[in-house]
Amino acid sequence: MSLIHEHAFDYKGFPANKSKTGGWIAAVFILGIELCERLSTMGIAVNLVTYLAGSMHLSSSESANIVTDFMGTSFLLCFLGGFLADSFLGRFRTVAISAIIQTIGTGLLAVSTRLPTLQPPPCDITSSDKCEPANSFQMGILYFSLYLIALGTGGLKSSVSGFGADQFDESDEKEKANLAYFFNRFFFFISTGTLVAVTVLVYVQDEVSRSLAYAICSASMFIANFAFFFGTKQYRYQRSHGSPIAHILQVIVAATNKRRLNLPYNTDLLYEKCFDASRIHHTNQFRFLDKAAITTEDDHVKDGVLNCNNPWKLCSVTRVEELKAMIRLMPIWATTILFWTNYAQMLTFSVEQAGTMRRSIGGFQIPAASLTVFFVLAVLITLAVNDRVVIPLWKKCNGKAGLTNLQRISLGLLLSAIGMAAAALSELKRRSVLTKATSETSVLPVSVFLLVPQFLLVGAGEAFTYTGQLDFFITEAPRGMKGLSTGLFLVTISLGFFVSSFLVTMIQKVTSSFGTGEGWIGNNINKGRLDYFLWTFVCVKLHKFWVVSCFRKKVQGTNA
Repeated sequence: MSLIHEHAFDYKGFPANKSKTGGWIAAVFILGIELCERLSTMGIAVNLVTYLAGSMHLSSSESANIVTDFMGTSFLLCFLGGFLADSFLGRFRTVAISAIIQTIGTGLLAVSTRLPTLQPPPCDITSSDKCEPANSFQMGILYFSLYLIALGTGGLKSSVSGFGADQFDESDEKEKANLAYFFNRFFFFISTGTLVAVTVLVYVQDEVSRSLAYAICSASMFIANFAFFFGTKQYRYQRSHGSPIAHILQVIVAATNKRRLNLPYNTDLLYEKCFDASRIHHTNQFRFLDKAAITTEDDHVKDGVLNCNNPWKLCSVTRVEELKAMIRLMPIWATTILFWTNYAQMLTFSVEQAGTMRRSIGGFQIPAASLTVFFVLAVLITLAVNDRVVIPLWKKCNGKAGLTNLQRISLGLLLSAIGMAAAALSELKRRSVLTKATSETSVLPVSVFLLVPQFLLVGAGEAFTYTGQLDFFITEAPRGMKGLSTGLFLVTISLGFFVSSFLVTMIQKVTSSFGTGEGWIGNNINKGRLDYFLWTFVCVKLHKFWVVSCFRKKVQGTNA
């Protein structure tokens, strides 16, 4: 077995020696920086709305929109980060630069929450009930801090998983098996960072000092940067393959210009310039794109003495197949947008359900938002069981390293559909108690732990869907477009946040036009029909489960 990785090189630019580079030693540094990124980003986002409303004196709706826009932009910028990684910087430089930007952003946010001049004066409740909101300069500093963090998060998340995957050689069966473990542990570290953020950091913000909590975020990112650079000699690096977006456009333009030409009977006559391991062989799907590889007399332009091919007129079969591979990703991409839409919706309304239920244990009152701990715990437990039980048993029985990526996505969609069904049933139970309660009752005599099953089921669903999606988009994408494909995957989460707001608005508008006018959601959860809303999304999720299952069977049939 060769110890040289054909497609990777070390920090000196030589072919990577697998005995000295990559593997779990290198992966640990990469997992560490992702842990601190999640700790930092979620430590800020999960409790930011209370700072905006309480200290900056913004309205509830404006505060919520700022948080939603911040999170949505963070994931949208993953697409930009993936483009830069594939086109110019490479994954290592993209992660390093983005992590530094995020460290600066969190540090600036810590300062802005500490200095009184960057906040409006406290409310004078003795003279007026109105509070002076933050001025444009104060909001400008806050926005600058937040979007520095969003820029850093976008660049880091788009490349850190791909860079981690680079540390394992997919052509080596042993390292390929370790790659399946890596994706599980990658998400395990993400969930661990989130768990610490929603517990420890939220407590520090509320009970000690918000600026201290943000300073901890900045310090953790600084330490993660130091550790990441410390591992420079251990990493395996991949060369940039040029702009993937330009390559995609070149194929589309060339195929469009040659749309009237007939394809040759023998596909070996199509143009190909790659004859090494990077070559991708011709497939019969999307054959109209093959016209970009038809050679004509007009496909050459003068460049001094030599003739060179114009990539906007003639593309190689490998380049065409790269675009075909990206197109094949799109059905799963579109399907999983609604997974994150449903995920965002359910977490929002489950917390609202909890706010109306009995949450006391002895003399301690559980905050409604703290029920998300069960969600994170479900993710961690699912990943641990999958890592230590499912993968070894599956490998022992079938000789394969655990469930395939599409199987994990399907299972995640099914679990989340069951979770929303549990949410709908718990809402029916809550409403049955509501009808028996008096109008003056603010807290219903039903335990909040009735909601725990839906958090556990959706959390387990996210564990499978997230790792399956990540694995699918990285392993199925062409070598030169892995950063772009990871960005596409993360954009599904961003679109999930934005689409969720749109769907709530539309469903509420349609359902409020008949009946009592309150609609299924309403301004008051006790006057709406949240159970109808949740059952609708159960049906949508089951449909998406069916779509992915059919796609998986089609892929298996193609590979057979």
